[in-house]
Amino acid sequence: MNWIVRYRLRRFLHTSVWVVPLASMVVAILLLQVLRWVDHELAPRVLGFGMEGARNALTMIAASMLSLLVFAFSALLITVQLASAQLTPRIIAGTAISGRPVKYTIGLVTLTYTLSVGVLGRSETVVLQLATALCILLSLLSIAVFLYLMDYWIKALRPVSVMAVVGAEAVQAIEEVYPYQIASAGGPGRATARIHGDAVTRVHEGHSNVLLAADLAGLARLATMVGGFIELVPRVGEYIATGEPLFRLYGGAAQLDAHTLSRSLAFGPERTIQQDPMFAFRILVDIAVKALSPAINDPTTAVLALDQLDRLLRRIGQRQLDTEAILDERDEHGVLFRTPDWDEYVMLATSEIRNFGATSLLVVQRLRQLLTNLIAVLPASRRPPLETQLRLLDAAATRVFPDVEDRIFAGVPTPADSHSRPEAVSIVPPR
Repeated sequence: MNWIVRYRLRRFLHTSVWVVPLASMVVAILLLQVLRWVDHELAPRVLGFGMEGARNALTMIAASMLSLLVFAFSALLITVQLASAQLTPRIIAGTAISGRPVKYTIGLVTLTYTLSVGVLGRSETVVLQLATALCILLSLLSIAVFLYLMDYWIKALRPVSVMAVVGAEAVQAIEEVYPYQIASAGGPGRATARIHGDAVTRVHEGHSNVLLAADLAGLARLATMVGGFIELVPRVGEYIATGEPLFRLYGGAAQLDAHTLSRSLAFGPERTIQQDPMFAFRILVDIAVKALSPAINDPTTAVLALDQLDRLLRRIGQRQLDTEAILDERDEHGVLFRTPDWDEYVMLATSEIRNFGATSLLVVQRLRQLLTNLIAVLPASRRPPLETQLRLLDAAATRVFPDVEDRIFAGVPTPADSHSRPEAVSIVPPR
């Protein structure tokens, strides 16, 4: 099984809601055969279900489980619509819909429904004692788990919970895409490839789509095998149209065709966080910007988004972002690729929120705290874009808030602050 098949299979299982319920139906059919054999061979009578009572119970269980399934999917659709309208549609695939509690709860209800219908259909002349008892127990368990699902939805679709999930996925992506700390002794420096000759370009021959992920390690092995360099032109997360440059090949890699190379790439209609941590920044910024729109006017949600952006900028600001190559020991063969730099992350995380939230004292205060704290804790090489954003934020707040008291609350320096600094005070020595 090659990389692209494994990637698509993992993605399919992660995002599909119907796979677990379908598997539970198969399990129920197989389980029914086992239960019929046990009842036939062992004939347990200790349970003592009568024919009429067993059929009534099974009929009620089947009807209630079907109603529970309809209600669950109806509630799911409503909650997804509300969450996408209040936050952003880009959180749907990674939160409530594809969450394990949702899949397994619906799977358990489907299992109970299928098993109860099967037992009911085979209870014409003989009561399947063990199977009937199991259906009753599963129905009680289904109700309990469904109540848990309701509680899970209420908590999971809150803005703070959604953004925490996005932040956690982004941390995993950051550690995968940028595995080395800035001053790590085991980390490589900026890779310098020894490229010779002209490039042969391979264009994208498939449908216009977004580059979701790339098997960079596999491309590096392929380049080493043929004795050349493979340059991946688009970044992961970028949209590429049919006919646009996809690869530039150097040396022995020029013999590779587009079909062989494309097996190391995954495309799709929408970005994912797995190899694209910048998409997590985009989601959090979208949530903050929507919360700051006049139609919603929810600065507290924007501050919650800034909390997660602060967390991610701290994490990524301590990582080495400029390797952009996987080379062999002699730097003569390998794969070249592009990743976002520090300036892009800072710009994305702060500029739009600064523009849309400049009229909110709460947002200005939190954004200024984020920038000043990062300037204090991150290495000196990370400070210039943070200082630029801080200067722009202070200038915007000075224009928006003419009153000194408002600027003091927002943390913006005022002319009085500069006069009170020790370096501004002149001391006349005694004669």
